[in-house]
Amino acid sequence: MPYTPSGFFCDRLIRERERRDGEGSLNKPVRFNGQDFSVLRQECLQRKSLFEDESFPATVESLGFKELGHKSNKVKNIVWKRPKEICENPQFIVGGASRTDICQGDLGDCWLLAAIACLTLNEKLLYRVVPQEQSFSEGYGGVFHFQFWRYGDWVDVVIDDRIPTFNNQLVFTKSAERNEFWSALLEKAYAKLHGSYEALKGGNTTEAMEDFTGGVTEFYEMKEAPKELYKIMKKALERGSLMGCSIDSLVPARFETRTVTGLVKGHAYSVTAVEECKPSQHKDSKVRLVRLRNPWGQVEWNGPWSDNSKEWATLSKTEKEKLQHQSAEDGEFWMSFEDFKKNYTKIEICNLTPDALEDDKIHKWTVSVNEGRWVRGCSAGGCRNYPDTFWTNPQYRLRLLEEDDDPEDNEVGCTFVVALMQKNRRKERKMGANLFTIGFAIYEVPKEMHGNKQHMQKDFFLFNSSKARCKSYINLREVTQRFRLSPGEYVIVPSTYEPHQEGEFILRVFSEKRNTSEEIENRIEADHPVPAPASAGEESEEDQQFRTIFQEIAGEVSTPSPLWRLSQEMEITANELKNVLNRVITKHKDLNTEGFSLESCRSMIALMDMDGTGRLNLQEFRHLWNKIKQWQGIFKHYNADQSGTINSYEMRNAVNDAGFRLNNQLYDIITMRYANESMNIDFDSFISCLVRLEAMFRAFQAFDQDGDGTIRLSVLEWLQLTMYA
Repeated sequence: MPYTPSGFFCDRLIRERERRDGEGSLNKPVRFNGQDFSVLRQECLQRKSLFEDESFPATVESLGFKELGHKSNKVKNIVWKRPKEICENPQFIVGGASRTDICQGDLGDCWLLAAIACLTLNEKLLYRVVPQEQSFSEGYGGVFHFQFWRYGDWVDVVIDDRIPTFNNQLVFTKSAERNEFWSALLEKAYAKLHGSYEALKGGNTTEAMEDFTGGVTEFYEMKEAPKELYKIMKKALERGSLMGCSIDSLVPARFETRTVTGLVKGHAYSVTAVEECKPSQHKDSKVRLVRLRNPWGQVEWNGPWSDNSKEWATLSKTEKEKLQHQSAEDGEFWMSFEDFKKNYTKIEICNLTPDALEDDKIHKWTVSVNEGRWVRGCSAGGCRNYPDTFWTNPQYRLRLLEEDDDPEDNEVGCTFVVALMQKNRRKERKMGANLFTIGFAIYEVPKEMHGNKQHMQKDFFLFNSSKARCKSYINLREVTQRFRLSPGEYVIVPSTYEPHQEGEFILRVFSEKRNTSEEIENRIEADHPVPAPASAGEESEEDQQFRTIFQEIAGEVSTPSPLWRLSQEMEITANELKNVLNRVITKHKDLNTEGFSLESCRSMIALMDMDGTGRLNLQEFRHLWNKIKQWQGIFKHYNADQSGTINSYEMRNAVNDAGFRLNNQLYDIITMRYANESMNIDFDSFISCLVRLEAMFRAFQAFDQDGDGTIRLSVLEWLQLTMYA
């Protein structure tokens, strides 16, 4: 469901304030659903009762919404049980968490389990996600917690330990040890984060890798892999990076198919090691090997270097121990690097920091994080194929300040990685949401425009081609690509492929050397031209018409006077103003308007009412009409087709022409507040919007006595201001 302006933007302001207070860091994670693990556990221990999580209850709603929903036969015999009801002596972790603790159940989340298996290779990372101070004995209250990175923040997710079972067996993820439960509880916490278990069905290993680390992922297609892929993989594992791979399937991913070699198409694997060994028959050369794991906990490669293959006989005992070789149907196996490249089609590396993996040095990269939103009719402009709206997408100014220390192939420039991630689409699946097809383009800013933070307009994109862009628009949660460009200023434009698609995103920029990236936000300001007074004796036909109507409604005076000298005592109400305006405005056939509403006229009186009477005298009215005529000219300019409305994307320029410079958040609010279902704005709404802007700017400036751009209001002052405007 779309956010209301007040709801979304209040939430955004609160999140920004929390970040300033340190919320969302590793040391101070956000409490998911406001639940505090320590407080909840202490309450349970004091009450001597086990925790029951009302925000993720042991019901069908937590299982799913379609295949695991109310109408599904799959859920009828599922019983939620605590570990102590499933087995004797349950343990959180038995003998240390390892990759063999993860065996896939009846949920299509091999992508998640492959990432968990990778996570176990780095204890520091693992115990960041899986806090260790948890058990089924000391301090047990039926409550556990896990921590995930979520769109720029670390969040702490609390769960109870009721797990779905069938015939006393775990339905979903389980451990090879029947009495070990950390992996099942981790899966439950991740399901809660996304709304249900079913929301985890189908995905990309990189998604979970990033949620466990806050890292950024780079993809390599095997057919396009760099020559130094083995070296890249080796260095990545040495640095704690998580790595997954898969074999593309011609049929949809849900149809995982086992090949004659034992490998499974359309299935996610973990890469858990890369090593070199020296078989006895290879006196002067080494064989490169890759170790992989099938999250099923079974079904392995049966070719060269598989568990029981003849190749192992050529290795010494020392070599075998170094490789930790063992013959067991545990889903883990070795294969040669050459066979790995031949059989797998894609590899994904999640770098904890996107170091230049080809280099021998470990570089500390700069990371910039920006949150954004595409709003239908305002900032959801689609890709470059839609030039009329592309320019309205959010824009981010990137400044590359320093060149790389060790340029490759003597090619100077700044190396950086752009990662565009769409938010919340998995959680919103039950409401029919699918992943958008997303991408981004990068444009160089001309030197004469450096330092100018204004939003780039339509003409800029019509006459300038992109300097770099993502390889393709694709329907993944995140699109990532590495670039090298000369130092300078650039504009990154993230977008969906089609316009009018509404959603939130996070844009991250990682660079080897210093960079700054920030959303281009126009400075919020307004021009307030004073209407020129009419000269004595100069009355237009329209002025005469208004004087006649005004006198007719407000009351006769004995001696007709010029418009600007009519008695200040002659005043009209909002309803009378509506009659005055509409008797004249309806003569403008090109506006195709039904006239002003009473609410619009009340806002106009609030704008021009200098003496607080709730009425307008003729002088105040004349100032108002001069403004309306000015705004009417702007409306006519953008109403070129004489439809009586202007497009919501054009509204940005119309507001700017009226003398108001706003930022993207305010344009979003204007669209949601004033546009109709077709994303068009009629004349009445257009004038109402500008009246409101004028009034609010004027009120702010009245309170901002010292001109520092901030004001302090009491509750009474705030309500008086907003209620009357």
